[in-house]
Amino acid sequence: MLFRSPQMIRLYGIPRSRSLRVSWTLEELGLDWQYRHINFANGDGKDPEFLAANPCAKVPALIDNGVAISESAAIVLYLAEKYGEGQLLPKAGTAESALHHKWISFIISELEQPLWTMGKHKFALPEAQRLPAILPVAKWEFDKAAAIAEKWLPDSEFLLGEQFTVADILLGHTLLWATRFEQDIPPKLTAYRDRITQRPGMARGLAKEEAGAV
Repeated sequence: MLFRSPQMIRLYGIPRSRSLRVSWTLEELGLDWQYRHINFANGDGKDPEFLAANPCAKVPALIDNGVAISESAAIVLYLAEKYGEGQLLPKAGTAESALHHKWISFIISELEQPLWTMGKHKFALPEAQRLPAILPVAKWEFDKAAAIAEKWLPDSEFLLGEQFTVADILLGHTLLWATRFEQDIPPKLTAYRDRITQRPGMARGLAKEEAGAV
């Protein structure tokens, strides 16, 4: 979908939600961007500008020079491809790229999924639709996925050795979610989380989101 808006990058989000993945990526790439806080309690979810960016009325959503993109993994991959110039992504078609695809798929579909199940049934869904009985199942799923990630985690600084990538942003953020949801995180993943989330790019992205939410 194309818009006739001024040339800009605008992110719609909520601090510490999946939009942090995008703000972190934008800062790692050194891009100029605007932030629009979406307060669903105040009715921002019905704002025509926001709905034009994502008709599903979910964050994050991004408009890049008239192009609207939703889904956090898709957004950060798009930004890295368009603006990275070799940053944040391995060379396409290599063994490293295959490993990168594997990590992204696993993070989104296996590690994050039970955390979002917890979130939906604790606060996101209407109360009538929440099922407290599913929470132990979600914990079991997360523990299983975390054990696999712990086994896969290399001894190098980043998931792909010495190159910091989109997969690191997604895994770091997902582990922050797990921490906020008071989940048990294995020791190697805990050390990785602490190391990755100390990056200045994440701090700058979070600070910009929190300033915009005041």
